[in-house]
Amino acid sequence: MPDASKTAKLILVTTADTEILAAARASEHMPEGFPKLVCANPAALDDPAAFFEKELPGARAVLVRLLGGRRAWPERLEELRRRCGRLRVPLLAFGGEAEPDAELAALSTVPSGTVLEAFEYLRHGGVRNTENLLRFVADTVLMEGYGFEPASALPEAGVYHPRLSEDSSVDELVARHDPARPTVGVVFYRAHWMSGNTAFVDDLVDALEEAGADTLPVYCYSLRAGPDGRVTALEMLKNRVDCLVTTVLAGGGSNAADARRSGAPEGWLEWDVPALEGLGVPAIQGICTTSTREAWLASDAGLSPLDTAWQVAIPEFDGRIIGVPFSFKERLGVDSPVGAPLTLYRADPERTARLAGLAVRFAGLGRSPNSEKRVAILLSNYPTKHSRVGNAVGLDTPVSAIRLLGALRLAGYPVEGAPEEGDDLIHSLIAAGGHDLEFLTADQLGDAAGRLDARRYAEWFGRLPEDLRSGVEEHWGPPPGDLYVDDGYFVVAGLSFGNVFVGIQPPRGFGENPIAIYHDPDLPPTHHYLA
Repeated sequence: MPDASKTAKLILVTTADTEILAAARASEHMPEGFPKLVCANPAALDDPAAFFEKELPGARAVLVRLLGGRRAWPERLEELRRRCGRLRVPLLAFGGEAEPDAELAALSTVPSGTVLEAFEYLRHGGVRNTENLLRFVADTVLMEGYGFEPASALPEAGVYHPRLSEDSSVDELVARHDPARPTVGVVFYRAHWMSGNTAFVDDLVDALEEAGADTLPVYCYSLRAGPDGRVTALEMLKNRVDCLVTTVLAGGGSNAADARRSGAPEGWLEWDVPALEGLGVPAIQGICTTSTREAWLASDAGLSPLDTAWQVAIPEFDGRIIGVPFSFKERLGVDSPVGAPLTLYRADPERTARLAGLAVRFAGLGRSPNSEKRVAILLSNYPTKHSRVGNAVGLDTPVSAIRLLGALRLAGYPVEGAPEEGDDLIHSLIAAGGHDLEFLTADQLGDAAGRLDARRYAEWFGRLPEDLRSGVEEHWGPPPGDLYVDDGYFVVAGLSFGNVFVGIQPPRGFGENPIAIYHDPDLPPTHHYLA
């Protein structure tokens, strides 16, 4: 047995909360007398120097894993290396990607072969590999004798369901499905599966099934295609789902750096997502925020700039439909066995139900023939003037709308009586009556094609939370208000061409300076805008 008098601490610093969660669970299985494990996430350290000062004395070894490499923590990493050197504490540094990071390996103070072998445990991940990583470091670096096993490979992608065993196959899950119900695929990160951080996935699966769909959840490391152009997780879903909800970040990429491509430079900027496109179903981004639900509710912006970029802006390049934030990072209210707070994703029931409802409705559309579908196209109108209908930067909106109508017609959607030219479309819309109050007549209101029963809206409005309803009523009165209402109906400016309605964006701001009001985050929308 190892000498118990040598027992002290192993320190693991990692930018991945899922690795801290796995390490906490692995620490429960360590043998008697094993060094105590202390973990930290650099992003959560308010004072890294104080952490070093407190934890490094008595430390037997330090392991650091940084997503983004050395640049993710440059000054503090150098400080940590100097402190370890003075205290003669072995340092092992690893990158956060699936391939070894040569720069970080060079900063390590143990042989490169030891770093590479230790990295294999992190690359494969999971609780069992984390346990053997700690045993490996204790025996190989600290010359103890606890015993360890080689890193064991875990699937890069696989099927998961909260009510099936871990070794279930896709075919076994599909066999349980009802062919009369649509199937929604759910894609989430492999790291969550490995660390047991799947409660938010379970809640989404439950919400989807309660909303009327069967589910096919799969985990993966990434949705980026391999050298053969395949994405294993999407291959598992192909021809098996009617819609996809993914919590994984964008899978495409620009070819801008590939100047060897033939053709014009514009072609090098293509964003390629062939595997996702090959599914042929709507793909919805389910947003898992990096903040707590409380912080999200308190923020005027809602999502942080980082979440907005990663989970809204960039996924749109993949052609994804942006859903709603439904899952939030929350700290467990228990003492952590590894020092660092344990963070899990928690789903908000109302937002999860909203996301599930969107997915099930999109899945149902795929089962309906195009001849029975109805489509609405809304042209921007900011500010609310006839001269600004369809305004856009670098885009001929009227011509684009005409081409879209033509594409819908070719795809089997009933499109009837649409103009052939973009200018004719705009003139027809204005003649039918826009939202410009200076020119809108009572006859145009009465003849409007876009109408919504104000009584139905009032019923829906009554189900909103009290604080939201009171804010709207304070500014605009009880529903339906007095803006764009005709004979008990809300009126939306536009024209119907068969099963396709081409409308004009409802106004957001009124008053002496409608442009300033339009961007006022404290101004509730009108009843008309909400409807």
